[in-house]
Amino acid sequence: MKTLARSLTKADFEQLSEFRYQMRRFERFSEQATQNENITPLQYLLLLHIKGYPERDWATVGELAERFQTQHHGVVALVSRCEALDLVRRKTSETDRRQVEVHLLKAGEQVLARLAEMHRVELKSLDGAFNVPQINF
Repeated sequence: MKTLARSLTKADFEQLSEFRYQMRRFERFSEQATQNENITPLQYLLLLHIKGYPERDWATVGELAERFQTQHHGVVALVSRCEALDLVRRKTSETDRRQVEVHLLKAGEQVLARLAEMHRVELKSLDGAFNVPQINF
């Protein structure tokens, strides 16, 4: 059964544009903050996804690939770069030797804590400006 969606109005486009603008502003802030810590935005996200993984303080490479919505080999390369900076370490899983766990090291925890606090403050400053568009179809 076909459903006809209504045409978007000028106001709808304005909401979508504002949403994307605020998202990009936040991303740009994040890019600058991570560069000031001498890491890349992807390296920050890796640290964040490891620490923020539900119910534990580590994640497998496969779980991180899902969080990034990317291929396994791309995460492996990212983990390798972070490992070279002594931010993370890999560990073969004790329960499934096929899986590799990625754990934060002390330096990674410290960088993440500083960046997460800056991001929290920035998000608070966007309160009211960063709204999900309400477009009815």
